[in-house]
Amino acid sequence: MPRVLLLVPSFTYRAADFMAAATRLGVDVVIGSDRRQALAAAMGDRAVVVDLYHAEVGAAAIVDLHRRAPIDAVVAVDDQGVVVAAEAASRLGLAHNPPHAVARTRDKVAMRRALAAGGVRQPDFVAVGAHDTASAPRFPCVVKPPNLSASRGVIRVDRAEDLAATIARVRSICGDADAPVIVEAYVPGTEVALEGLLTDGRLDVLAVFDKPDPLEGPYFEETIYVTPSQIDWRPAADLVQQACEAIGLLEGPVHAEVRIDAGGEPWILEVAARSIGGLCGRALRFGGGVGLEEVILRHALALPLEDLTREDAAAGVMMLPIAAAGRLERVDGQEAARAVPGIEGLEITVPTGRRVEPLPEGDRYLGFLFARGAAPAAVEGALRAAHALLEVVVT
Repeated sequence: MPRVLLLVPSFTYRAADFMAAATRLGVDVVIGSDRRQALAAAMGDRAVVVDLYHAEVGAAAIVDLHRRAPIDAVVAVDDQGVVVAAEAASRLGLAHNPPHAVARTRDKVAMRRALAAGGVRQPDFVAVGAHDTASAPRFPCVVKPPNLSASRGVIRVDRAEDLAATIARVRSICGDADAPVIVEAYVPGTEVALEGLLTDGRLDVLAVFDKPDPLEGPYFEETIYVTPSQIDWRPAADLVQQACEAIGLLEGPVHAEVRIDAGGEPWILEVAARSIGGLCGRALRFGGGVGLEEVILRHALALPLEDLTREDAAAGVMMLPIAAAGRLERVDGQEAARAVPGIEGLEITVPTGRRVEPLPEGDRYLGFLFARGAAPAAVEGALRAAHALLEVVVT
């Protein structure tokens, strides 16, 4: 029986979906987490503590596990484990991305420099270190932390006189007053997200999501994703392939964010060496009803992947935004939202009583809505209708 190590941060949404996919495949699973699990003593070598923030230490723990109980693949379910997974797989001779390439995707400054060296179309940028004078390639610009995700800490700046204060705010969000930041030229246009799978450096496009809500700032909270895309996404896919080559990525899932300008030209915003975050992967189904997590596990374990064609139906997901800071009391209207035609699921992922905070300081969404339909417009309409029925009570 194949044996896979899943690297699972303690706060991830995604463990259950990967576990369900492994069960369907009949794959033996080992859970590697940054904290000791409650049932670790009973699980033996099916649970291991792995430092997900220091690649050398984390990889050494995985190599020790492999000596006791061999594994056939290492899969990180979220950003936090991707560098450790690559380093460990490299040491064990398993399918992997080069660790240095994965590390670039976790550092926006390093990624931008690699893309620039490869001649990949991207926004002009300036890296601002701890003792550098605040500067921007031009205005408007966008200030970003180097290693956060899900639009956290990403802020548009329209005037030079606001730049220094915005950089200080972004550093505060990072929890480090001396943190480097990246300042990019703002690229107006529409935005798409591309989900892909690399095999020996070749990119297979699994899905392209349109983002119908404008992402113009000052903050960039993502909400609705709908697929199939209604634009010609092939130039964007070609650019993502170029970006992967410039960064050095070779194997496994890729999630990329691309802006399409008024002239139809694509610009790379982000490339991550992982699949789409949160529970958004539930919107995707492929040949035979296979889900995204099963595709990733099959690829990692070199199991057959006969049909990567996405289902015919349109599908979408809405990441439910958090509108106000405070303590979540309740979310009313859930049953009514689930009853909207086309809605397939609603998951509220923030427990009642938990403090919530909007972007750019916030680090999570309230939950996820899922829909399917005959056409993208119907899916978008169902998501908007269901969301309008939800009443979020925050005190």
